[in-house]
Amino acid sequence: MAKAPAKQNRQPGIEAKMDPAPEYIRSSYQGSHKLKDKVALITGGDSGIGRAVSVHFAREGADVAIVYLNEDIDAKATKEMVEAEGRQCLLIKGDVKKAAFCKKAIQSTVANLGKLNILVNNAGMQLPQKDPKSIDEKQLEDTFRTNIFAYFHFANEALEHMHEGDCIINTTSVTAYRSSPNLIDYSSTKGAITSFTRSLATNLTEKKIRVNAVAPGPVWTPLIVATFDEEKIRSFGSETAMKRAGQPSELGPAYVFLASDDASFITGQVIHVNGGEVVNG
Repeated sequence: MAKAPAKQNRQPGIEAKMDPAPEYIRSSYQGSHKLKDKVALITGGDSGIGRAVSVHFAREGADVAIVYLNEDIDAKATKEMVEAEGRQCLLIKGDVKKAAFCKKAIQSTVANLGKLNILVNNAGMQLPQKDPKSIDEKQLEDTFRTNIFAYFHFANEALEHMHEGDCIINTTSVTAYRSSPNLIDYSSTKGAITSFTRSLATNLTEKKIRVNAVAPGPVWTPLIVATFDEEKIRSFGSETAMKRAGQPSELGPAYVFLASDDASFITGQVIHVNGGEVVNG
């Protein structure tokens, strides 16, 4: 029996006001069992890029655990999309800034889904500030604990359950490779993620566990609408060579590639999905 198509938009709120609506997976995307019977944990999997990765992984045959902070409606909508692909979806609610929660989330994934093959560190936060002096200690600590400390905590616990052929994929950003004057703390964490990816990859080569990253450029997600003012939103993505923002559906396949055996000779690398901006590294 043919699977019901994954529904693109189910939740009210910010996303309902987005024009165009975010696309999470193209109807033309054909899964080919690249991740058949794998288990993936995706942080920030309730919306945006994380949702796109979740649905793409499910269409490729993986069961998925999603970590999210408090967006229950968004998370349930993602769960429905994953289950529409005939795969299991475990929702894990909590704060990735807390090391104990990160450990508990990994343990819950293994207990409920039986194993862990793929970790996608994707959860992130950004709070634009034009003046660096406006970045107070709380914002600085929250940004670093969310965007890079959590990556360490999840990876360290995940490696207790991973084996040869498994992998970690981190979400960095184009801002790690060029200036972002209003996102100084955020771009600093993304630079740290890039270095973390490279160093952890070389550390794990003997265990044959791969570590790579994806560096998105401007992508049309609810985070953008929640973060920026109307003027920035209207022009969002226009600075790219393609003169537009990307859709989450255009990011998902990069994560599938890195998670699959197609990328078996790739580790410590970053895929740049940014609409044509040429960057080093």
